[in-house]
Amino acid sequence: MQSAEEKVRTLGLWKGPVEPKPLGGGITNVNFTVEDDGAKFVVRVGDDIPIHQIMRFNERAASQAANAAGISPEVVHSEPGVLVIDFIDGHTYAEADVSKQENLERILPLIRKVHKEVPRHLRGPSLIFWVFHVLRDYAQTLKEGGSAHLAKLPRLMDLAAQFERTVGAVDIVYGHNDLLAANFIEDRERIWLIDWDYGGFNTPLFDLANLATNNGLAPEQEEWVLKTYFGRPPEADLWGRYAAMKCASLLRETMWSMVSEIHSELDFNYSEYTRENLDRFERSLVAFRGT
Repeated sequence: MQSAEEKVRTLGLWKGPVEPKPLGGGITNVNFTVEDDGAKFVVRVGDDIPIHQIMRFNERAASQAANAAGISPEVVHSEPGVLVIDFIDGHTYAEADVSKQENLERILPLIRKVHKEVPRHLRGPSLIFWVFHVLRDYAQTLKEGGSAHLAKLPRLMDLAAQFERTVGAVDIVYGHNDLLAANFIEDRERIWLIDWDYGGFNTPLFDLANLATNNGLAPEQEEWVLKTYFGRPPEADLWGRYAAMKCASLLRETMWSMVSEIHSELDFNYSEYTRENLDRFERSLVAFRGT
């Protein structure tokens, strides 16, 4: 069976011999950098992952639309299991970078641009990312796989149903849905947003909550985000719905990791990642109950 590295090396688009170099950070696919004829590229190697609702046709379409909107680098080649994009020579953010107010003030307009501009360039069929469906599906996958976390599921799913009732009816935009710090790259001119594995139509509340939970935003920053995005100070109802979505975002990351513990073959400490996110979820739950 051909290795991921050999698959990258033998792609037909290269103008000469190439030596793929592993690029760390991927936890749903394997990434490489390739230099060819004076240009540099990132090659993402990964098949569909139905248990995580990742479909590569959707990732490709979202990546192309995001590039057309000026948000993400260009897709220069794609074929089954492979996506080749331009390399961005810049600083990959950590959580501390995202939570700096001066950076946050540049990131929020970028997220609004995703919500409004990406669907104008999107072609073909597209997915919806409804976190509560994802959670219900993960619960079934964990049961079928005999997860070590089965005893936790009844409580977690009861809470998920409560969060969904609290969120209620929503507006629909196009969401990135995976706003980890490492998906923001700053070069000399701008901040780019990459990795569209989970791109899909969603409520803006999810991206805003996901941004906060993944990057440790302070309460005053969260208030600023909501006020700036919606154009008014957040009232009690919005705070409650947002707090519920924060819990849902953290629960989704936790259950994503639980599923990955039993299904992923990538070299990553999913057990520790589960523990970290479960702790974050429990802290967020306390805040939700206080709204």
